[in-house]
Amino acid sequence: MDIKQQILAAFNFRHACKEFDASRKISDEDFNVILEAARLSPSSFGFEPWKFLVLQNMELREKIRPVCWGAQKQLPTASHYIILLTRKATDMRYDSTYIKTIMEDLQKSPPEVIKTRTQRTKNFQENDFRLTDERLLFDWACTQTYIALGDIMTAAALLGIDSCPIEGFNRENLETILTEEKILDKEHFGVACMAAFGYRLADPKRAKTRRSLNEVEEWIK
Repeated sequence: MDIKQQILAAFNFRHACKEFDASRKISDEDFNVILEAARLSPSSFGFEPWKFLVLQNMELREKIRPVCWGAQKQLPTASHYIILLTRKATDMRYDSTYIKTIMEDLQKSPPEVIKTRTQRTKNFQENDFRLTDERLLFDWACTQTYIALGDIMTAAALLGIDSCPIEGFNRENLETILTEEKILDKEHFGVACMAAFGYRLADPKRAKTRRSLNEVEEWIK
């Protein structure tokens, strides 16, 4: 199978798996590839606004289950379960300490470049996208985290591993539990979404349904 066929086969294989075979576990080697795909994902301005909580504690999974209505079967059966966190406005504003650290320590940008990029980010946030309050900045950061979500599900599918993206939860109640467990710093992070990984207990009951390509594409020549 050539690479083009492998890619399309992976996308056809992937589905939102509702229940996993709890007896089958993903190898450390394979799951490290999935996490590396998350780490290498692109983000706006390269600010990497995410953190990935790999929730393997079954007692804690049960504790969050009542507030995660969309994960009732996934939480107890998934081999691996990730809560994708996103940085809040305190870190995502153009003049935050976090962004300054990214540009200085990670990207190794010289002072004149940092000055230019800071002004460009300020203009983008305030004028281009009008990210004018804390919720808008958080939602913008969440859109970056969803890029990583897509990448890890595709990486898993290429490895023959099933996954399920999950938004079915009460964010406030989930964040309260995670804060009480001292694994979430609510000043800096909020929950964007979740994803379960493992091996399907049964094949999907129906074939994948998608609109045709000519319904979703438009070429401007």
